[in-house]
Amino acid sequence: MSQTTPITAERIVAKYATAVASVIGEPPATNLPDFAAQLRTAAVHLDRSGINGGDELDTAALYLNDLHALPADKQQAWLEQAAESLKDTADMVAEYHLC
Repeated sequence: MSQTTPITAERIVAKYATAVASVIGEPPATNLPDFAAQLRTAAVHLDRSGINGGDELDTAALYLNDLHALPADKQQAWLEQAAESLKDTADMVAEYHLC
């Protein structure tokens, strides 16, 4: 039986920061507040380019911004929601770079 690796804020940042940063032309974020800010900026860039999905990046940013204010027992659910919102990031970024 295989175990799934729990979603953490650090894993989310590590997985998506480089792609998100490539949309806005900045170095990849290394912490959660900076990553959430880059997600919001990238969402604007995607929307302005006519690429669907920018709202998903903005949604993920909302979940990640509020994470610190939640009790520990609620944080995993919000991390999962953020990860779900980011699942199509690679496709959105690839489309952006084709524009």
